[in-house]
Amino acid sequence: TPIKVYCCFFIIAVLTTTVVVLVEHCLDAAEHCVYAACLEGWIGFGSKCFYFSEDTRNWTFSQTFCASLEAHLARFETLEELNFLKRYKGPSDHWIGLSRESAHHTWKWTDNTKYDTSFAIKGVGECAYLNDNGISSARTYTDRKWICSKPNHYVYKCQMKSPL
Repeated sequence: TPIKVYCCFFIIAVLTTTVVVLVEHCLDAAEHCVYAACLEGWIGFGSKCFYFSEDTRNWTFSQTFCASLEAHLARFETLEELNFLKRYKGPSDHWIGLSRESAHHTWKWTDNTKYDTSFAIKGVGECAYLNDNGISSARTYTDRKWICSKPNHYVYKCQMKSPL
């Protein structure tokens, strides 16, 4: 019937107009966006950049190396970040930014904030490292690869225009 045909044309016109408006809004918003990758040799995940070493050294050298790059040994906030680090590190163990004075002391990040113990750390060492099973600890003088991390403040900054 003619009424059904007109209804179909009307619905198609409304949907087409909506798609055009949304596409124009997205293109206009994209013009005001800044996408910046992490520095060469670094891998971005979330709002952080990570550096995975190829060399092996002790925990103290690893932290000093990261500091020379204006970073710290890796710090993770979420299970997703931890899983990313475990997946990307490959088969080697890597130092991360957790340490403690002795087995009787609290774990702390390199910025001296307490570790919230959301993920168990195995072992009785003073420094934490990432392995295939999770987080373990060892003595500071053991040589391992390491992971540096630093915030990426330039991941995605947009001046989004309101659609209204």
